[in-house]
Amino acid sequence: MSGSLRAALRLGAWAARGRPGRRHLSEAAAGSAGSSGGADGSGSGGSGSREAVERLVREHPVVVFMKGSPAQPLCGFSNAVVQILRLHGVEDYRAHDVLQDPDLRQGIKDYSNWPTIPQVYLNGEFVGGCDILLQMHQNGDLVEELKKLGIRSALLDAEKDQEKK
Repeated sequence: MSGSLRAALRLGAWAARGRPGRRHLSEAAAGSAGSSGGADGSGSGGSGSREAVERLVREHPVVVFMKGSPAQPLCGFSNAVVQILRLHGVEDYRAHDVLQDPDLRQGIKDYSNWPTIPQVYLNGEFVGGCDILLQMHQNGDLVEELKKLGIRSALLDAEKDQEKK
């Protein structure tokens, strides 16, 4: 087992918080701010509006709202999400730094009805935060979800390499 994989698995100590698992957009939206206007109630289409957030979550198969950037995460939870994606070989994803845009930071929380950052979306579907992604990584669900997106997890290749030795 590689050192980075061991480190990711050690993150599990704080992962199990009993939060609910993945929810589809329609379920996540049910608890969000009013459906007629934006997440900020303005309906103006600003960066935190429901429409703007929905465009962002649907712009790419893998979307992460985080603090900082993948190259420079600015919190441990955002860093853990980046590391998990990296372990699986997911390099092509959209990351949005919520620290650069307070309206987006609140808008994504309202949109998903999830109070924390980072937030991960797969194929427009809200997955959860760092703890849920880590659980999915640990129990193998993330490999399966990535496969549905046409992304082969690098961990599958690592397992094959180990079997050959």
